[in-house]
Amino acid sequence: MNDRYDADHGDDYAEQYVLVGYDEYGRPVYRQAPPQQAPQQQYDPYAQQPQQQGYGYDPYATGPQQQPQGYDPYGTGQQPQTPSYDAYAPGAPQQAAPAAPYDPYGQAASSGRQPRVAEQTAYIPQQGGPAEEPAAPDRPTERDYRTEQFAFVEEPTDDSEDVIDWLNFTENRTERREEAKRRARSRLIALVVALALVAVGGVGYLWYAGKLPGLSKPSSKKGTATAAGAQNRDVIVVHLHNTKKGGTSTALLVDNTTTKQGTTVLIPNSLSLTDDDGTTTTLAKSVDEDGSAGTRDALDTVLGTDIEGTWRLDTPYLENLVDLVGNIDIDTDANVPDPDAKKKGTAPLVRQGKDQTLSGSAAVAYATYRASGEAQNAQLERFGQVMQGVLRKLSSDPTGATTTVQTLAQILDPPLTDNDLGAFLAKLADLAKGGDYKTALLPVRNDGTLSAQASASVVKDVLGGSAKSPDQGSVVSVSVQNASGVKDNTEKARVVLVNGGYTFLDGGTPSAASATSKVVYSDAADKENATEVAKTLGLPTSSVSKGRTSSSADVSVVLGQSYKPSSAQ
Repeated sequence: MNDRYDADHGDDYAEQYVLVGYDEYGRPVYRQAPPQQAPQQQYDPYAQQPQQQGYGYDPYATGPQQQPQGYDPYGTGQQPQTPSYDAYAPGAPQQAAPAAPYDPYGQAASSGRQPRVAEQTAYIPQQGGPAEEPAAPDRPTERDYRTEQFAFVEEPTDDSEDVIDWLNFTENRTERREEAKRRARSRLIALVVALALVAVGGVGYLWYAGKLPGLSKPSSKKGTATAAGAQNRDVIVVHLHNTKKGGTSTALLVDNTTTKQGTTVLIPNSLSLTDDDGTTTTLAKSVDEDGSAGTRDALDTVLGTDIEGTWRLDTPYLENLVDLVGNIDIDTDANVPDPDAKKKGTAPLVRQGKDQTLSGSAAVAYATYRASGEAQNAQLERFGQVMQGVLRKLSSDPTGATTTVQTLAQILDPPLTDNDLGAFLAKLADLAKGGDYKTALLPVRNDGTLSAQASASVVKDVLGGSAKSPDQGSVVSVSVQNASGVKDNTEKARVVLVNGGYTFLDGGTPSAASATSKVVYSDAADKENATEVAKTLGLPTSSVSKGRTSSSADVSVVLGQSYKPSSAQ
């Protein structure tokens, strides 16, 4: 509605206001310029003066007209006040300065100097002021904040839980590290204490044994190895009885618990022993006549050992034992024919070679086999191979070995029991599997005695005893000369004589064969002994006569072509 007025009087207002700055909304702010005094003019009563129209006056407007400033239609003498706009005090209107009185003739109210109007800051008419909002009751100003105006919003719990979990993880990880450090420290302390105890114990042992440098006794410098006699050994004697052909084979099973070494000691049947009544006999005869206890005591006397028990092992039980352990693998040194074969030329039951697998029946045949012309020691060594093969396959667990022994259903000679034998064999089996087992043959001379030098390696080192052969004055020595033309008859006669308790002496082979057999004695006191020798060899008593014998023999025998061995030995 003020466009026309603004268009007509815009220049006048532009001259009345100057720019002083910008408000908080970025809009320019003006103030009223000081008025300039117009030059005085002479009064002209006829001159037509332009009428000063008031703000918004329109003489031709049909609508309501705004009264000119200073106009009082009622003559009250009071001038209406025009409000002025203050941009810095919204909502608080200010009173404008009083306008000049209306002059119908266009003359100034006074011809004197106009007073200086106070400077005002206002907006130009063309620019509207900011829209004023109705003032709310008790509304604080824009920068007036109070405590109750703030609100605290709780954060989501998911992030809080993540933070708590992370803190727990960090705390637990730290605790685990500290616990690991404490455990490592404890283990280190325990290790140091253990090493200190071991060191103290070792030094104490060396001091006690006299092995510390500078503190050892002179007598302790003789050697550091444990004396053979001071070693601990467990010994059991085994007698293999051939139930088909007769005869026995004897071996000692030795467990040296000090050196952790196992040994099978093979004892020839020609070994001279002394029985309970002081009579000299051989091992073979003692086994048949004196039984287990008598033979065990006689061996202890001769070898200086302490045998703990006797294990009688008949060939059927050996066969079952091999089958129970699942056959054995040994190196064989001969082809063994099948004893049950009815035709000649049948394939051998055991073949010669290395790593031969033997069943129960094959093991028995190999353990008792002696070829024509072989000494009894050859058969004895085969028996030792079979025993070591059985130990390698036997269980090393005492319970398992005892079960195997109980399965044999043997009646053992007291004081040996199934549990004792099973536990003992389990120890030997463990040594045999570990390679700490060997077989040794006890060297026996032709007269059945032991040479101290020859038997030292076995009697002293293995058995921890000392050889003590019986007085040979009480043993009848027999010298055998083979004139039968059959080489094997010498060994067969030896076996028979040894088993009969005689001392066998090899007389060799004469240059010419003899048709008849002879038994000769030189001392009349030996006539009875000569007669017993003839009976032992299966010769008639008529072959006994007095004559000249060899220097070292009590009775001399000449085997002629009439000699027929009673059994193959």
